[in-house]
Amino acid sequence: MPVTAKFSEKFYQTLGHGLMDELVDWCNQVDAAYRSEFRELFDTRFALFDAKLEQRLAEIKAELKTEFKTELARLETRLTLRMFLFWVGSVGLFLAQKVG
Repeated sequence: MPVTAKFSEKFYQTLGHGLMDELVDWCNQVDAAYRSEFRELFDTRFALFDAKLEQRLAEIKAELKTEFKTELARLETRLTLRMFLFWVGSVGLFLAQKVG
């Protein structure tokens, strides 16, 4: 976006329109250079931020996956134990009825 500088008429009278136009063109070039540098810096920083975010999300995902597997194994162990106790109790009741 070019600079739309408005100088007083006294500048134009003193320095001339040619020189003032060159000054405005120079300001536009400086503005374009700063914008370009800022865009490059922004893109670089955003890429770094994005990479760190992806890394941290991957770490969190791996940690949650590990915790989920651990909890699932604990649940499976408790459920298997309860099923075994239920089976032993059922067999005990069945044998008690047959004996008695």
